[in-house]
Amino acid sequence: MAHIHCDFRSESLDMITALNVVLPENTDVHNARVIYLLHGRADNCSGWYRFTNVERFARMKNLVLVTPEVQRSFYTDMEMGINYFQYVSEELPKLCQNMFNLSKQRENNYIMGLSMGGYGAMKCALTHPERFAGVAAFSSVTDMQQFVDMDTALHRKEYAAIFGTDLKVPDKDDLWKLAETVDPKTFPRLLTCCGEQDRLFPMNEAFSAMLKEKGFDMEFIHWEGDHNWVFWDKAIDLAINTFFPEEV
Repeated sequence: MAHIHCDFRSESLDMITALNVVLPENTDVHNARVIYLLHGRADNCSGWYRFTNVERFARMKNLVLVTPEVQRSFYTDMEMGINYFQYVSEELPKLCQNMFNLSKQRENNYIMGLSMGGYGAMKCALTHPERFAGVAAFSSVTDMQQFVDMDTALHRKEYAAIFGTDLKVPDKDDLWKLAETVDPKTFPRLLTCCGEQDRLFPMNEAFSAMLKEKGFDMEFIHWEGDHNWVFWDKAIDLAINTFFPEEV
């Protein structure tokens, strides 16, 4: 696999940013399956490759991996900051299709993420369900308002910059509200995972139950584990083998 670290200027962010891309070397990448792989709040675009075996898993299936960097933005067009959701959902796919000749076809595009990145992955899919064939979200922030309300005072300044000083999450950033706008029949296949010792487990369980009740094609898998790379290494292996069961 070719591992490319790319520094480039984003128009949406109005600055230089970083991107990691993993490409199979002996495959026509224009027809390859692509996973947009989103990082968590305490990570950057290197975390997935440093702390899990995701590149090895991708090699076994001839997958392309794309990991952008969004700092601690919660993949949001910030109230007092940068348009990170516009970047990830609109500019990033076009850049990757142009720079690396990646597929535009829905059946070849998937999005996955952990924690903040799981929230970002589901937000992208709920906003643009027609773009993805599958979504996987691990240990995700599924109820953003509840998360903001229960988090520490240390993070209040961040949330004020992201959502505004009233700390009220707008509908466009609320996964529960977004789910009300989507026809479950048009939504891609969804896999969610969360460790049973993770403090986010109750909100993941509740969100998954709501989606199932609405008729989404989704599966919620959980096992003993916490909010850490041990769990996420197992989760990304499970997701890749669930969506791409065949060996290449």
